[in-house]
Amino acid sequence: MDVKPLDERKLDPAVALAALDETGPREPHRLFALKHGDCFAVADAYGDIRGAGDGFFRDDTRVLSEFRLTLGGRSTSLLGASLSQDNVLFTSNLTNLPIKSAGGRDIPQGGIHIERVRLIWEDRLFERITLSNYSQEHSTVLLSLQFAADFRDMFEVRGSTRPKRGVTHAAETGGNSVLLRYEGLDRLVRSSVLSFSQAPDQLMENRADFYIAVTKRSRRTLYVEVGAALEDAPGRERFRAATARARFSMRAKRRHGGTVHSSGRVFNDWVQRARADVALLTTELATGPYPYAGIPWFSTAFGRDGVISALQMLWLNPGLARGVLAFLAQHQATETSPFSDAQPGKIMHETRKGEMAALAELPFGRYYGGVDTTPLYIHLAAAYADRTGDMGFIEELWDSLAAAAGWMEDVSRETGFVTYQRAAESGLANQGWKDSFDSVFHADGRIPKGPIALVEVQGYVFAAYRGLAALARRRGEEVEARHWEHRAETMRALVEKRFWMEDLGTYALAIDGEGEPCKVRTSNAGHLLYVGLPTPARARMVADQLLSASFHSGWGIRTLADDAIFFNPMSYHNGSIWPHDTAICTAGLARYGVRDSVVRLMSGTFEAAVHFNMRLPELFCGFTRAPSEAPIAYPVACLPQAWSAGAAFMFMQACLGIEIDGWKGAINVTRPRLPIGIDNLVVRHLRVGSATVDLNFQRVGDRVVAFLDDRHEGLAPLIVRS
Repeated sequence: MDVKPLDERKLDPAVALAALDETGPREPHRLFALKHGDCFAVADAYGDIRGAGDGFFRDDTRVLSEFRLTLGGRSTSLLGASLSQDNVLFTSNLTNLPIKSAGGRDIPQGGIHIERVRLIWEDRLFERITLSNYSQEHSTVLLSLQFAADFRDMFEVRGSTRPKRGVTHAAETGGNSVLLRYEGLDRLVRSSVLSFSQAPDQLMENRADFYIAVTKRSRRTLYVEVGAALEDAPGRERFRAATARARFSMRAKRRHGGTVHSSGRVFNDWVQRARADVALLTTELATGPYPYAGIPWFSTAFGRDGVISALQMLWLNPGLARGVLAFLAQHQATETSPFSDAQPGKIMHETRKGEMAALAELPFGRYYGGVDTTPLYIHLAAAYADRTGDMGFIEELWDSLAAAAGWMEDVSRETGFVTYQRAAESGLANQGWKDSFDSVFHADGRIPKGPIALVEVQGYVFAAYRGLAALARRRGEEVEARHWEHRAETMRALVEKRFWMEDLGTYALAIDGEGEPCKVRTSNAGHLLYVGLPTPARARMVADQLLSASFHSGWGIRTLADDAIFFNPMSYHNGSIWPHDTAICTAGLARYGVRDSVVRLMSGTFEAAVHFNMRLPELFCGFTRAPSEAPIAYPVACLPQAWSAGAAFMFMQACLGIEIDGWKGAINVTRPRLPIGIDNLVVRHLRVGSATVDLNFQRVGDRVVAFLDDRHEGLAPLIVRS
């Protein structure tokens, strides 16, 4: 990189930055996320980190809270920004606004192209900044990088306030690097080192200035790295090596399990982006792969999210379920702790690594306040066994599964239901998947008193007992199998008796601590269809509810009927659309044979994904779909979110009617449907027992036929029920 002598630089960077007037919100306001391991970064389309919720995070701490590029003392003009298809590289293309060169000459807008390419690899952020001069003049321009590290805990970034923080040390500048340090109240020193491929012309505690000479029709490149410690100087070879390793790692993760390809190009784009998002969020832990919940707020292991994501992907990639089960078994509660809502046998809800968790300022270091995670864990184990026939792994988990079942039996001893009531004020007030403070209520708006029994949780418990019974029978434990079968049928009868609301044609949201049902129509009832609890007649009535205009917006199923007292399509849980929730309800509809509506729901969700640039957010607003209008985003939704990405594959399984019997090494296909506009689809590299097959679906007239490319030794015949 060419640099002008000092005496030729006439632009004062301090004056230029003081006059910076491009500080307001810029369009587009989309944020872009990168992740590897326990590090992630969120920046705007310019590549800038500007505080608020964006930043570079490591172990639940924001280690870079500002990182902004200016040229000639001004912000840049955005040309475009994108993520690579594999989610490894973020690229922003920019150009200059009207600026002056270092010598005072005017440089018109659009003369210089700036490309920022960024990735994260092994706890380190790598960036390549390339300036290309397309003007007719040689220019020396001032490129400045403004930076800061506030070392805020993730919960502080989310809005929590602390009466006291640790010590932020003065920045230490070197020749081509600057060290930012913070010593927390937990006595842990957290640091960020910004290093540059060449020494800045001026390096301060919050800014690096470079005078870059770019002759016409030439380009100059600057490399930047941000990590916990100083390493070798950044440069082309280090950037290329990190890129190659990151892409190889991501490619390996995306190759786990089967893949889907169809005749629809745009549909394929959605499927590939969804698969890439699942891979991006999947972190390799000592126990195996685990899908972290979502970026930015939930980039950590959540029990419920991990289990549901694994269930969504199970038919394609059972290895993900194995990793989730192994991690949750290892972190199962063994003692009672009111602060962390733990009881022996209970499965973890959330884990955090930040300063506030370490100091127990919040209970989320390892928190067990999720009432549904334990039965979902057992259900996943039984589903994994059915998918793979891997009884050896189930044997390893058996003591953990028995302990989890013991917790369910203990907590339901008084009422017959698995209930929740937080043990400490610091915990979550509501402990189902709808865990906001007002998500559980009576029809008149009263907030119910605990302990609370949620309807979908009882469905999960029913499925857990039924799955345990089947596994116990395979272990030769007939007495235990009959015990759990009895528990399952007892739960089924109780739900039908206590939750069913004949006048509303659906199940109550919950039963409160006084035995009063919350007579509110919600999507929660759809989860009962997913586990097969309702009678066919009642399932049909629930299906009619979910497909009515009160729930179905045209983009998906709302969490709450539009006539409920707290209905608000812009709320977090009371009228919004969560893709994973719609997918679970859709799988339930498929289970009861409502096949055509399954196709319609998948189509609406796919069309929503198209409007969201092929990436379904955590949730979006529940406004009714109108002609020529796009779905309305929820402003602070996580993106990407694991169970939103995985929803694509739960929809697909529901459409195609695929069930894999790992015990018999068989594929069963029931009344297959193809998504609207798709004439053929192939599931490649589908593992069934010891065989790997390609399963094809073809539209023939008004029917869909399924067939295998070849017969495989050890694979039972494909069974198709039309």
